Amino acid sequence: MPTPAEIGLQRWHDVVESRDAAALPAMITEDAVFHSPAVHTPQKGRDTVCAYLGAALVVLGPELRYSDTWKNENDAVLRFHTVVDGKQVEGIDMITWNDEGLITDFTVMVRPFQALEVVIAAMGKQLFGG
Repeated sequence: MPTPAEIGLQRWHDVVESRDAAALPAMITEDAVFHSPAVHTPQKGRDTVCAYLGAALVVLGPELRYSDTWKNENDAVLRFHTVVDGKQVEGIDMITWNDEGLITDFTVMVRPFQALEVVIAAMGKQLFGG
């Protein structure tokens, strides 16, 4: 029987591959929390988490690739690489799932600093216009 992380990872990779943000609400708990590298306070609630993850699907774009995964029963760390506005971006996604394989917590870390600045600007445009 697959673990919650295995179930959740398959769902996450399917969404990343399809770039179908409409699939996000069905895979995220109502009280999920998103931790952004750009925002000090945790972003709470399914709608907010979906907004951030949906924007990330656009910003990180078709070049987003996961190169490594470390997983436990209910959580995983995924190392990613992409290019945003000509800058090489490297980061990790730390994801926690409940026993049903639904995301309860999603944390993103990005490096180097110049890449983070580009990602912050692009996410701001995607989320808030401007």
